[in-house]
Amino acid sequence: MKRQGGFTLIELVVVIVILGILAVTAAPRFLNLQGDARNASLQGLKGAINGGAGIVYGKAAIAGKESSSSNVDIDGIDTLYGYPSATSAGIVATLSNFDEDWVVVKDTGQDSGAEKTVLLTFKQYAGKAQTDINKCFVTYTSAKDKSTPAKVTIDTDACK
Repeated sequence: MKRQGGFTLIELVVVIVILGILAVTAAPRFLNLQGDARNASLQGLKGAINGGAGIVYGKAAIAGKESSSSNVDIDGIDTLYGYPSATSAGIVATLSNFDEDWVVVKDTGQDSGAEKTVLLTFKQYAGKAQTDINKCFVTYTSAKDKSTPAKVTIDTDACK
């Protein structure tokens, strides 16, 4: 009689254990769900900032104040060349419920002669140094002149 070929129980158990070890060590590298969620949240914040800046610029244009080089108040929001200024009283004021989830990391909006920017990130990073948050923030730069609009940037793979 011929003996049937196949795998023994021990061989099957060894293969399952090896696959389990590979899954535990390799899966977190491929499934960076927390980093993806943070990046998606930053993209949402970027969209909210762009939308808020556009609405404020529209209101400034209607009021005829879109080319003013000094800070002008448009419905309680500080503007510069029609766009919200890079301060808490500017762009941050356009965002509803900002304090619930977000925090200002660095605000250079008051510095004279320097690029006027504000860095916004998750509230859990409050009090940490800019280098400690691994570029996990949105940068808003105010308008430089009436022909250069404000811009919003984030690192493409900001949060890991």
